[in-house]
Amino acid sequence: MPPGISGLLVGLGIFLGIGAYASFRTEHGQFIMDPQERPGAFEPILARYIRAAEFIVGLATGSIVLLVGSSALHGQGGHLPWFYASPLLLLALCVAYGIAFMVWLNYSYEHYQQGLPYTRGAYILNVTLGFTALVCFIVGYLWLIFRVAGS
Repeated sequence: MPPGISGLLVGLGIFLGIGAYASFRTEHGQFIMDPQERPGAFEPILARYIRAAEFIVGLATGSIVLLVGSSALHGQGGHLPWFYASPLLLLALCVAYGIAFMVWLNYSYEHYQQGLPYTRGAYILNVTLGFTALVCFIVGYLWLIFRVAGS
């Protein structure tokens, strides 16, 4: 297997697992984004969700840049050993899922504000993207720590 495939498979597995769990636990029907159905009441909550996702994405990207950037100082022609590929790929997936979460949540809320229904599918995708980004960050970081400590 090429380097990083394990990280890719773990990232996709996390997405599918969280998506299946969210789908199983979510009732059918439409959802209301604004608490107590007060227009605009979701905006402070949206800001907190976006800030949390930005924080996780920032930590993940900073870690990737730091580790890859420091590889030039460690010899080996500026390349990291192959066993760093999977945890780094998992952190990269965290970034992708986190950005997708922020975009999709804002998109869903914009549609909701225009009177379009917030559907079960949109809700499940929001939950899946957000929690997948978080879990990929945690698993990727733990994986990276064990690789660094073990090498």
